[in-house]
Amino acid sequence: MKLAVQKSYSNRPAGYGTLFLVGTPIGNLEDMTFRAVRTLQECSIIAAEDTRQTRKLLTHFDIIPEKLFSYHEHNKTASGPELIRYIMEGKNLALVSDAGLPAISDPGADLVRLALDAGIAVVPIPGANAALSALIASGLNTERFTFAGFPPRERKELLSLLETFEASHGTLLFYESPHRIVKTLATIQEAYGNRQVVLARELTKLHEEWVRGTAGDCLAWLEEHPPLGEYCLVVEGKSAQEEAEEKQAWWKELTLQEHVQHYESEGINRKEAMKRTAADRSLSKRDVYNALLSSGE
Repeated sequence: MKLAVQKSYSNRPAGYGTLFLVGTPIGNLEDMTFRAVRTLQECSIIAAEDTRQTRKLLTHFDIIPEKLFSYHEHNKTASGPELIRYIMEGKNLALVSDAGLPAISDPGADLVRLALDAGIAVVPIPGANAALSALIASGLNTERFTFAGFPPRERKELLSLLETFEASHGTLLFYESPHRIVKTLATIQEAYGNRQVVLARELTKLHEEWVRGTAGDCLAWLEEHPPLGEYCLVVEGKSAQEEAEEKQAWWKELTLQEHVQHYESEGINRKEAMKRTAADRSLSKRDVYNALLSSGE
């Protein structure tokens, strides 16, 4: 993507409309923001993942758009260019998903790319998000996290994905269906051991439910309480201590001299090799230098 600067949607090309990404409720209709309601009222066109679901929302807030388009995974190839054409003709378009923020785990991201390629301004209208709502109330680390969306269905592919996150101690966030939550959680336990996890469902709704415990505890809970509704699955990452210990493990069997030589074998000059060795071992560079000097290195 080439450099592009968008300071505000007021500097869009003459005659163009704007693509607004509007957050919608994830359960409770009061999740809707005043700005989101106003934006939907002012946009000529609304594109929705499920028009039947969106029509209920619009009716609740007395919003009557000029046009309500269907835009989803199965028709995005045909609908996307058509929606872009409307915006280029001067129509403001609001994109919504069934729940939460559009363009997250849905084809809205493809429409955003089409809009940017066409020089159209894209403006987010923030709102509720299930994954982040689950994270902040999980009790797990919120400083570093990775959102992985819906995990692969096949066990082998899921294990491969989990392996890519193995080195990170950030919290992991997934969405999962009630039909697959048990298998996915069992695979996570297989890959990571009995880490702390949180199962969150029906967020912001009347029957909001949180299950917090180890992976084993949560699996036992699901055996006695059949899964209902889609879940946000929050998985504890490795602790900083665990990550540091694993990072150090590779050199623990090496002598100090062998440690330096390892870095030199990678094409690093001796001064930098000594500096890295010192950092790995929490030593000063002078300590490493003196040890090599006394050994005749």
